[in-house]
Amino acid sequence: MEALNILALADKLRTEADAYEFLEDLRWNGQPVCPHCGSVRKPYFLTPANGASRKTRTGTASQRRVWKCADCRKQFSVLTGTIFHGSKVPVRTWIFVVFEMCSSKNGVSAREIERKYNLTAKTAWFVTHRIREAMKRDPLAGLLSGRVVADETWIGGKPKNRHGHKRGQGGQGKTDKTPVLALVSRETGEVRSRVVTDVRGSSLRRVIAEHVHAKSTHLHTDSAASYVKIAADFAGHSTVDHYAGECVRGDVTTNRGGLLLPAQAEPRRNASPRLARAPDPLPGGVRLPLLDAQGERH
Repeated sequence: MEALNILALADKLRTEADAYEFLEDLRWNGQPVCPHCGSVRKPYFLTPANGASRKTRTGTASQRRVWKCADCRKQFSVLTGTIFHGSKVPVRTWIFVVFEMCSSKNGVSAREIERKYNLTAKTAWFVTHRIREAMKRDPLAGLLSGRVVADETWIGGKPKNRHGHKRGQGGQGKTDKTPVLALVSRETGEVRSRVVTDVRGSSLRRVIAEHVHAKSTHLHTDSAASYVKIAADFAGHSTVDHYAGECVRGDVTTNRGGLLLPAQAEPRRNASPRLARAPDPLPGGVRLPLLDAQGERH
């Protein structure tokens, strides 16, 4: 399928029926599969009596495209078994919101979706969180492998620019900024970031293990002692020495992680490891759930 922009997508999805056909092409690629029994035998398309729409239980007209399995005889649509199933939000709206969340570098808030698509605040929150939860499942949230860059940064303003009572503890080697670990796949360009409580080896090992298949990964990092301690977990480990002014050694660099690009770091400016929950990731600038103070996932 050709690359889409918002104008081309709007031109494709003029009606709800267009949205159903668009999803059918994405999900089934011309061969519908029954979500109830898994049968690939050609199902029956149930054509509406008037050829365009059918009445729902409440009497309203719906352009929902319904199929019937040739084996189990159950009815289904392309929405069955997906995050869209059972929702009263138009399918066109779902697709546009998914497109925005996947293409927006800084993420999209529920309030923004509420304003753009004339939804209630509760519905907008429901839609965005359903999409984020789906993004955490395979294959979108599968383990990274191959060459993976790991690097960390601290998010927060300079203490001198804060109010006096918010400046925290100063001193060399001390900071109250929030540490964020970034993982970048050199194979696919996928970025995943995670707020952590600290950057000790044990903390980094736990987070990296959640997102990286260690035995099939060659880890690229700087020469920090935290990474040296966990190097034996991986198939290979290469470093660059920033203290010696080294940024690149062969094809090894942490600049791809970079650390986080400003646009990717922006949604984390006010993040804290004490938070129980934060919005989850988007492909391209992938953001992952936070750890709490005990390092537990929420």
